[in-house]
Amino acid sequence: MSRGSYVLVGYDGTKQSAYAVGWAATEARLRRLPLTVVHSWRWPYPISHIDYEGAAIVKRMGEHVLDHGVALAERSAPGVRIHGRLTDGPAYAALLAAGDDAEVIVIGSHEQARLPVASTALQLPARARCPVVVVRAPATGHRRVVAGVDGSAGGDAALAFAFEQAALRGWSLLAVYGCWEPGAVPREELDMFHDDEKLKRVCGARLERAVAPYRVRYPQVDAWTSLVLDPPREALFDAADNADLVVVGNRGRGTVDPLLLGATSSALLQHAPCSVAIVQPTHAETGETREG
Repeated sequence: MSRGSYVLVGYDGTKQSAYAVGWAATEARLRRLPLTVVHSWRWPYPISHIDYEGAAIVKRMGEHVLDHGVALAERSAPGVRIHGRLTDGPAYAALLAAGDDAEVIVIGSHEQARLPVASTALQLPARARCPVVVVRAPATGHRRVVAGVDGSAGGDAALAFAFEQAALRGWSLLAVYGCWEPGAVPREELDMFHDDEKLKRVCGARLERAVAPYRVRYPQVDAWTSLVLDPPREALFDAADNADLVVVGNRGRGTVDPLLLGATSSALLQHAPCSVAIVQPTHAETGETREG
């Protein structure tokens, strides 16, 4: 099932990053992979004002934080091989560099009214090659994964990861298609939005076709589908109220766009009531200009 060599988690000493360590430790145990805990320390002033004695103190503080994160992981998953890695510089850059051969990257989501564009929770999922799970809080007991489906390569990648998570954790799965998205369909499909029955028929068939291969691959997963005549963002937020994880594909515009992620992905990362996973498409969509 696993393709990477390890699970990677970022730890900075906060409550949210402790939640991330707990999630990552479980992930590593279920996947039978080692876990790497990363802490990135940073000299907080311009390099021209560096105080080498002060920098050594900041680095030692970083070492203590890392040791604490490793200890948390060891308590969460006895028997899992755990490595600590201390780096310097921006956290998202350190995790990106350390995650080249990771199966999954896990980070915490700091509770803010709005995450800044430069935050790790927005930068890392947009650039990482593997799925990134942004943990908001410990699993609440719903034992359900919600996957966003839209017929795109990103949606298919999200389904694959969501089914895998449900199988690993013994959770149920709800595949949600919020199909009221006239700005994201080819011109020849626009007439569907004047005919609700046709919209339901076409998009319902698209949803079932997307889910069918994963029902066969993961027969042990209790999987359901939900077609909603709402925008994707609204449909996923409604479903997230009864889930422990929402999984979406990255349909953003890449590094030329300052937002990096699509609108729906960014909104979920900032405001979803549960943890969120962002998954890169398995292959690039040519001519993709839609936000998701």
